Amino acid sequence: MGWDISHDDTMEMDQYDNPTAYYSLVLRDGVAIASARAMATTAKWGSHSYMLRDAPKGQLIDIPPSVMATDVETSEMWECTRLVMSDDVDTHADRSQCLGLIMQGSVDVAAENGASHLMSLSPLALTRALRQLGFDAERSGDPYLNEGDGRRYAVLSMPANRTMPHVPPATHRSKPQPLHTPNVA
Repeated sequence: MGWDISHDDTMEMDQYDNPTAYYSLVLRDGVAIASARAMATTAKWGSHSYMLRDAPKGQLIDIPPSVMATDVETSEMWECTRLVMSDDVDTHADRSQCLGLIMQGSVDVAAENGASHLMSLSPLALTRALRQLGFDAERSGDPYLNEGDGRRYAVLSMPANRTMPHVPPATHRSKPQPLHTPNVA
């Protein structure tokens, strides 16, 4: 997406990929095809808290300070960021299924840790996609145009409710732990 994020040929990470973060992954044949990151709005790591709190402080140059109307710091609200999906997920049905699984996993881990709501800075079109999947997403801030990628973004929020009862609860670790994969030469 052209973002300025530290990376090499196989991995990228930013300042919010730290021990306070949880990840929702969708695997196909053992390969991650979609993911999202979630963290409490009470999270702190070094000089950073969470993305939507750091943006108004001027710590993120691509997000305008006006994106958040109020400062949020409560264990009941979690932020969901870095929602990505592989280009190999190429049908609308598969993309919808992946989105549902990613979000249900994020909801599950946030709710397990005391959250009642999730928020994210997302393209406006995500609101409709989430609502079609049964998540009660709504825009909670004014949209803005990101000059870097030409998309319109806004803060979205939704209850951390189990929306997809047909999806089994996410398999996850209750505390962040390293996950090691074989070194690929």
